[in-house]
Amino acid sequence: MSPNSLIESFTYLLIGIMIKIGIVGGAGYTAGELIRILLQHPKADLKFIHSNSNAGNSIHKVHGDLIGETNLLFSNEIQEDIDVLFLCMGHGKSKEFLDRTPLPDSIKIIDLSRDFRLKKDAQDFVYGLPELNKSIIQKANKVANPGCFATAMQLSLLPLAKANLLKGEVHLNGITGSTGAGQKPTATGHFSWSNNNVSLYKTLRHQHMDEVRQSVNQLQANYQNALNFIPMRGNITRGILVSAYTQTDESETQLIDLYQSFYQNAAFTHISNSNPNLKQVVNTNKCVLFVEKIEDKVVVVSLGDNLLKGASGQAVQNMNLIFGLEEKMGLGLKAVAF
Repeated sequence: MSPNSLIESFTYLLIGIMIKIGIVGGAGYTAGELIRILLQHPKADLKFIHSNSNAGNSIHKVHGDLIGETNLLFSNEIQEDIDVLFLCMGHGKSKEFLDRTPLPDSIKIIDLSRDFRLKKDAQDFVYGLPELNKSIIQKANKVANPGCFATAMQLSLLPLAKANLLKGEVHLNGITGSTGAGQKPTATGHFSWSNNNVSLYKTLRHQHMDEVRQSVNQLQANYQNALNFIPMRGNITRGILVSAYTQTDESETQLIDLYQSFYQNAAFTHISNSNPNLKQVVNTNKCVLFVEKIEDKVVVVSLGDNLLKGASGQAVQNMNLIFGLEEKMGLGLKAVAF
């Protein structure tokens, strides 16, 4: 971290200066989660929430649970007197916004779309998976927040890649809730269709696989075998469960030690000694992993909340890292499990 960045970080952390924040694309699910977190964050000063379609309306008109939490109205103006701007728009919209909206270099940007996740598109964005790029994120001015399925898949595979243990093909299966499809109603996303229903989609061609491949190759450059992913829509509102398996010669004890060592300093990724349940992570910024050896295969189960660790929670985690704050600040969220 440069001397200027260190001074800036200590300023926010020690002197008590608040981080001035703007959000563009404030009406969707990820923006709603982001607003909920930031309103309770001890260092966050939410200056504006931009939405052309809702300009002038109260925030709680769209995000109904926020009634009584804030008096902010949606705005159609971009204020430049901020420290960080979160982009919560649809894929392709962030690049369009930045191309037509010149911003001061002093404003940090955290983008929650997939526009800048791949190196070929990244420009000067850093890929924002803290378990992989923490030290780089701390120095970054622009961060591309990872995808929800991508986060769960990468966290299940990175320890193997780091140890150069990925050899054969990897097979992944995942299930996500209806919020993963966004707030706009679709034929397969509305309640009467998704209730009591499970279906496959984008089999072996999910858009997050390119970023998973990119991160795996960041740690194990020679791995070129197939990453086979079958995603499912589930009869749940939120949450992701991914299972991954591949052949290995390592013992179960060696594999568990490998994962515990890799994530020993991770703020939100934890290794469970028993097969976990989705309710343990929904409404939190955690990823819980379970590792076991079955015959000649390592099987890894990875669970997270698609709107938090898979989106807005991880975005705030990245903000904390950029501004030198404690990584867990504002993210002490309670799971829905009893």
